[in-house]
Amino acid sequence: MAKVFIDGSAGTTGLKIHERLQGRGDITLLTLSEDKRKVAEYRKEMLNKADIAFLCLPDAAAKEAVAMTENPDTIIIDTSTAHRTAEGWAYGFAELTGQREKIKNSKRIANPGCHASGFIALIAPLTESGIIEKNAALSSFSLTGYSGGGKSMIAAYEGTNDKLLGAPRAYALGQQHKHLPEMVKYCGLETVPVFCPVVAPFYSGMEVIVPVFKKDIRGAAEDIKEVYRNYYKSGLVRFCENAGEGGFMSAAAYSERDDMEISVCGNDERILLVSRFDNLGKGASGAAVQSMNIALGINEFTGLICQENV
Repeated sequence: MAKVFIDGSAGTTGLKIHERLQGRGDITLLTLSEDKRKVAEYRKEMLNKADIAFLCLPDAAAKEAVAMTENPDTIIIDTSTAHRTAEGWAYGFAELTGQREKIKNSKRIANPGCHASGFIALIAPLTESGIIEKNAALSSFSLTGYSGGGKSMIAAYEGTNDKLLGAPRAYALGQQHKHLPEMVKYCGLETVPVFCPVVAPFYSGMEVIVPVFKKDIRGAAEDIKEVYRNYYKSGLVRFCENAGEGGFMSAAAYSERDDMEISVCGNDERILLVSRFDNLGKGASGAAVQSMNIALGINEFTGLICQENV
């Protein structure tokens, strides 16, 4: 039975991972009491005792945890930004070409960012197929629920009547969002996209949209759909032919789920590529548990809320 430790179990991502693991008969959860969970010597002990260690920590603390892990058999799944583009780390988006095998054979797995997951799911298959050139100048905007901002943002949205929080808010206005490096790397892009994230007054869910002109791609909308159909044949990402709800597409459609829907909208000249998922699911905790399942050699959907388990 695999021993699992969540370092940072009191944070939003850690709590959601715990929710997905509690009650599972195939693992044992290693825990620390409240007075010990931030003490380095006790954390180090658990990290080295675990078969799987989830790091749900700020970047600096995640790097510290990796340095404290001396057991060569401990598999680390880091949900921070710290190692997503680092050499020697598998990228925990199993649906990308070659990544499932890397996750299976790696002791160091970096969990993708939420916005990045939606963007990469849409663009990586298209750069691989040549429909989108690697030097393309792309743009994207992404709607997310406020839970993606962690405990402080959740408290702000749920504990105030501030009218500014009652409407969507754009952020990362300086075009320096922390997810951009992994978006560029795993899509093979040569140009950093213009990225516009927007946090809205709902708890969880995400919708990432990439608009493209037909003149800027090789092929047409139908060619993109065919690439998606062939690319996403296994895992938590699925192509949906007729997505939406009566002419609308809600960012909350996949809230409280661990899978992702991608679709193609628009017309022959102006095309919208859309991914919908939960920022806490496939965008965070669900993806981390999926990677754990793959690393343990078990069904990757185990313990997840997805179509395969309905």
